[in-house]
Amino acid sequence: MIDVHYWPTPNGWKVTIFLEEAGLPYRIVPVNIGAGEQFKPGFLKISPNNRMPAIVDHEPPGGGAPVTIFESGAILQYLAEKTGKFMLTDLRGKYEVLQWVNWQMGGLGPMCGQNHHFSAYAPEKIPYAINRYVNETNRLYGVLNKRLADRDYIAGAYSIADMMCWPWIVPHERQGQKLEDFPHLKRWFERVQARPGVERGYAVGKELRQPIAAVSDEAKRILFGQTAGSVDKAAASAR
Repeated sequence: MIDVHYWPTPNGWKVTIFLEEAGLPYRIVPVNIGAGEQFKPGFLKISPNNRMPAIVDHEPPGGGAPVTIFESGAILQYLAEKTGKFMLTDLRGKYEVLQWVNWQMGGLGPMCGQNHHFSAYAPEKIPYAINRYVNETNRLYGVLNKRLADRDYIAGAYSIADMMCWPWIVPHERQGQKLEDFPHLKRWFERVQARPGVERGYAVGKELRQPIAAVSDEAKRILFGQTAGSVDKAAASAR
């Protein structure tokens, strides 16, 4: 059994999509990031960056003590190696997958996240910041669109690279993007979306989702006001 410390966000969806696609048994442990549950001591033991998702695999390969992993890219690579699924095994194929996993972790996810923040959550609308991240999101969509011009999936065969990127394209309208401007990306997005495992993984925790308008000022303070000192204070109060 795998415990998934989770909240329904693009990074959380990556993990549940893999687990549903691979047919692995798992248990959801909700981590309400708007209520500060990511600062609880028990969670910090497995995710010292106080971010979800994180997993605890109680049946790791080779047996022994449970394996704990944080960071969605590391989690999906671990699960792919554990199951032998959704990762190309030859040297060139493996790194075709991993370079796009890292592209998502270092580029698409962070840039889209800043896009969401300044467009929807920031207390004041700063045109420069909004345009900066909307434009960078557009550039990254273009990179992915070109990549998909001559292939069905990012690394050729369906892999964790697709599972990593797809959730960050889901909120494309909120990111100020039109899929019609990226026909190869649109075709890929719809192909991945039609997979039953993706549909099930995306639906996990649907009842926990909140519209942006319902996110309280206190939740925003918890989510966006973190410093080293505030994290330590929050962790102490969670004990």
